[in-house]
Amino acid sequence: MVVHRAECRPVVNDNYMKLKKLQVQETTKPQRFSQQLERAVTTIFKPVANHDFNLEHEKKKKSEGKMVRAERQVVLDMLFSAFEKHQYYNIKDLVDITKQPVTYLKEIMREIGMYNSKGAHKSTWELKPEYRHYQSAEEEEMQTV
Repeated sequence: MVVHRAECRPVVNDNYMKLKKLQVQETTKPQRFSQQLERAVTTIFKPVANHDFNLEHEKKKKSEGKMVRAERQVVLDMLFSAFEKHQYYNIKDLVDITKQPVTYLKEIMREIGMYNSKGAHKSTWELKPEYRHYQSAEEEEMQTV
């Protein structure tokens, strides 16, 4: 809450005028300027054709090789074992687990799974009800006892 209002003006004297003159000179100076160099600068980094991280990525790709379609049953076994651990998976995670091409994996997942496009598990895959065999909490207790 403002109670009092005050207006201040500087005392116009030599010191104030020098200060204002310096301020004006500083603002009129160009921010960038060109200058002629006597000799070439050798500390500048030269461009690199291929950076280290690109080379590492290429080596990794070559060592893994091209993704080759495995037998359908082998892929199904890998998928079912993965879905025993978690109920929902992203397609990227499934590709990492199975090491199969995305199109081949999606083709298989369309048959055995459902894609969640809405809700809490958006953009993930889960098994169709007929392929699920999750244990209920009661069954787990029976097996551990």
